Amino acid sequence: MTKPDWTEASSMQEDATHTVSLISYVLHLIVAVSAIIPGAQIGPVLLVVALILDLVKRGDAGDGWEASHFSYRIRTVILAAVLYLVTFPLWFFFILPGWLAWAVISIWFLYRIVLGWVRMNKQQPMDV
Repeated sequence: MTKPDWTEASSMQEDATHTVSLISYVLHLIVAVSAIIPGAQIGPVLLVVALILDLVKRGDAGDGWEASHFSYRIRTVILAAVLYLVTFPLWFFFILPGWLAWAVISIWFLYRIVLGWVRMNKQQPMDV
């Protein structure tokens, strides 16, 4: 009878967590780009899917550098949602300020997702 190889199982878990993290970044990136491109409104559904994925799989990342990426993406989505809600009334009063506010939020969101993806590829933790 052979003993199970825990290092191999741990490595497989890390690979699975990395794959989930990569998928989540891809979904977030699609959302971020579609928020900037007029008429590409596929974002909200994908954003909810990515957020649920991050919330469900965050515990699988443990305490390593990948865990900081899950928290970073969750915080980015929540903060962007709050900013969109706070600036939503601008659309009713003034179209241009509402458009400008949402454009700035969308560019900020895109920046955070690209920054996270770059740091994930370097296996660096995010400052959360």
